[in-house]
Amino acid sequence: MWKAKTCFRQIYLTVLIRRYSRVAPPPSSVIRVTNNVAHLGPPKQGPLPRQLISLPPFPGHPLPGKNAGADGDDGDSGGHVTAISWVKYYFEEIYDKAIQTHFTKGLVQMEFRGRRDASREKEDGAIPMRKIKHNEVMQIGDKIWLPVSIAEMRISKRYDTIPSGTLYPNADEIAYLQRLVRFKDSAIIVLNKPPKLPVKGNVPIHNSMDALAAAALSFGNDEGPRLVHRLDRETSGLLVMGRTKESIDYLHSVFSDYKGRNSSCKAWNKACEAMYQQYWALVIGSPKEKEGLISAPLSKVLLDDGKTDRVVLAQGSGFEASQEAITEYKVLGPKINGCSWVELRPITSRKHQLRVHCAEALGTPIVGDYKYGWFVHKRWKQMPQVDIEPTTGKPYKLRRPEGLDVQKGSVLSKVPLLHLHCREMVLPNIAKFLHVMNQQETEPLHTGIIDKPDLLRFVASMPSHMKISWNLMSSYLV
Repeated sequence: MWKAKTCFRQIYLTVLIRRYSRVAPPPSSVIRVTNNVAHLGPPKQGPLPRQLISLPPFPGHPLPGKNAGADGDDGDSGGHVTAISWVKYYFEEIYDKAIQTHFTKGLVQMEFRGRRDASREKEDGAIPMRKIKHNEVMQIGDKIWLPVSIAEMRISKRYDTIPSGTLYPNADEIAYLQRLVRFKDSAIIVLNKPPKLPVKGNVPIHNSMDALAAAALSFGNDEGPRLVHRLDRETSGLLVMGRTKESIDYLHSVFSDYKGRNSSCKAWNKACEAMYQQYWALVIGSPKEKEGLISAPLSKVLLDDGKTDRVVLAQGSGFEASQEAITEYKVLGPKINGCSWVELRPITSRKHQLRVHCAEALGTPIVGDYKYGWFVHKRWKQMPQVDIEPTTGKPYKLRRPEGLDVQKGSVLSKVPLLHLHCREMVLPNIAKFLHVMNQQETEPLHTGIIDKPDLLRFVASMPSHMKISWNLMSSYLV
């Protein structure tokens, strides 16, 4: 009896084991290990199908805007147009090599000609298409489909050369840039550049002022304005751009060390001599002399990392390349909480000239200049944060959403922004002198041109972080 029970139990266990061993795993299942724990689940989804765009139906030969008798090198000289010629015609801003690559990889497709074949129709109703080669002859009504990536190259092309006309700011960006314009005539555009906006772009910078202005500040001209001088990324204030080739050449001479004073026109030379730029800066400490002239040549050195360069005062040994740098300065008031406002007028235009002269020549680095005044910033004891305006004694009026720091970037902030602002500028009236220089001696000048002033003066308001710092100390200024 006992043996029969044991035998029956073994048979029952065997049936159970076999029964469970034959249970098939879930269909299309994979095992994933996350944090040393195995999970059984469905596999990851495969790559999604490419998003395609279609070109308009082929209009026929010749292409609109092209001469029917002109011989081309894209395969349309024999009375027909190839597929690659049609794509290049439609995407004229795209590099030829990029278009050829799409054909080589088999990414270009065409709808079947004529009526759709029911045998080719797919269950999901997708349009039947076939891959084509670059030399496929186009016929009227043919429709080509390509990946969206080829259209996106219009935007990615800006990474190659900046400035570029392929940058497309949206409506808000265009409105914002146009609000920065302080003056505009036929020759120049003057803007009040905000801080932290780069002026000149390079490969990793795609929102520089020159690229954005070229795309949004043309104001009807065929080309956008061009830079004629520069401001540092963190510096704010007046920035001048030329609108025509002639005005750009004149402005380059004005902002050079010669100040454009090499013309036979006495009025032009006199206007160039009167040209100046005036900066306001908040510095840590106070210069020993209340005003003076800094004449300290600058040279560029390479740091230990082999990549970063730095501008320093030239040692005068004669073995290093240096450039003459001259700056006029004037202290605007007494030192308050270890800081003082200084007016700066650069006579020469050198990279980081004002920042190096303040930090190394005067020994008073500009607030927020951590590149040339890091050690002084470490020892500087900042103002205690306050919530009232010193002029009225009332609390700050929050013009921003609740929770944001209204003192951000000022001397009350833990990490102040650079307090350097190009506040005032006097320039020759380029638009007037272009008429004067190009006018023949026998022809009299128009009355409206003669009445225009020889000089133009511009003043730009300070950014918000400098306004807060200014309000805290303005009652003490002379």
